[in-house]
Amino acid sequence: MDPWLKTVQLEGESVRLRPLHRKDRDALLNAAQDGALWRLWFTSVPSAETIDQYIATALQDQALGLSLPFVVEHKSSDKIIGSTRFCNAVVQHRRIEIGYTWYSASFQKTSVNTQCKTLLLEHAFSSLRAIAVEFRTHWHNHASRAAIARLGAKQDGVLRNHSIEPDGAYRDTVVFSILEGEWPSVRKGLHCKLAQRQSMD
Repeated sequence: MDPWLKTVQLEGESVRLRPLHRKDRDALLNAAQDGALWRLWFTSVPSAETIDQYIATALQDQALGLSLPFVVEHKSSDKIIGSTRFCNAVVQHRRIEIGYTWYSASFQKTSVNTQCKTLLLEHAFSSLRAIAVEFRTHWHNHASRAAIARLGAKQDGVLRNHSIEPDGAYRDTVVFSILEGEWPSVRKGLHCKLAQRQSMD
């Protein structure tokens, strides 16, 4: 059967989303070291201890048709500055999540996130014909919750005790989504934000 999630490369003004490979291991670690991002306990940014399992899980989910992981490259330098992915794909219902997103500290609060989300959403709604795109984040990740809302996504609810973290703590997950019919309006908003943000970068 023809897979729903096909390998693809997406390009914006200054970023490139290309498929994740095992050879990206060291470059991803270097990107995460900019800001020591793995120290944020409510994120899934890989560290030297977790990078191999991080990549293995991403590629395993891709092989199962559940995920399509990308590295985020800064085009002018060809430098990896983060990662993101389509995940938790439900083919029969044409629903998909955008998650596992993080960027080097130097590229946070720039146009990078808006560019990446615009590229992914455009692909999801125009190429994959998704009826809904989800975003999920940790209850305590207030910056992520605010950023998702700024994209134009609406909060669906909170999954209480949604999962058990490695240290045994229970995680509450906040779920947002953008629906197919909302995409034209969200797209306009994103392009407006992108024009404003890029003029500041």
